[in-house]
Amino acid sequence: MAGTFSQIYIQYVFAVKGRENLLQKPWRDEVFKYIAGIIKGKNQKPIIVNGVADHVHVFVGLKPVMSISDLVRDIKNNSSNFINEQKFIKGKFSWQEGYGAFSYAHSQIENVYQYIANQEEHHRKKTFKEEYLDFLQKFEIEYNEKYLFDWMD
Repeated sequence: MAGTFSQIYIQYVFAVKGRENLLQKPWRDEVFKYIAGIIKGKNQKPIIVNGVADHVHVFVGLKPVMSISDLVRDIKNNSSNFINEQKFIKGKFSWQEGYGAFSYAHSQIENVYQYIANQEEHHRKKTFKEEYLDFLQKFEIEYNEKYLFDWMD
């Protein structure tokens, strides 16, 4: 009997609603671990979850039974519920609508991992908007500026 074999690597990028700096250091890692747990719970492979106060990068080994959009929907829904239940912030936490999803080859895993691991350092030199627009250009994704994240400059 033939099997299905795949190697699909996706980097998700999504932002806090209003691009507010709500993901604070004292509890940020707890949220990232929770997101990794969501991914594992969906029988997918979390490679790295990291980010800064206003956005997150999630790198996943995705099996073909899971759609890209279903996984990010579940990550965003479940993690925002977790943040609200833990009362990490005053008021209601939520993610902005939309996300970026970028695919990589197996040979790129280490480079993507290092890039995501070094988000704090990276964002000392480049804004989230610059970073995100670079992704869209690098991957040759056509876009309309009005449908991108709400930018806080």
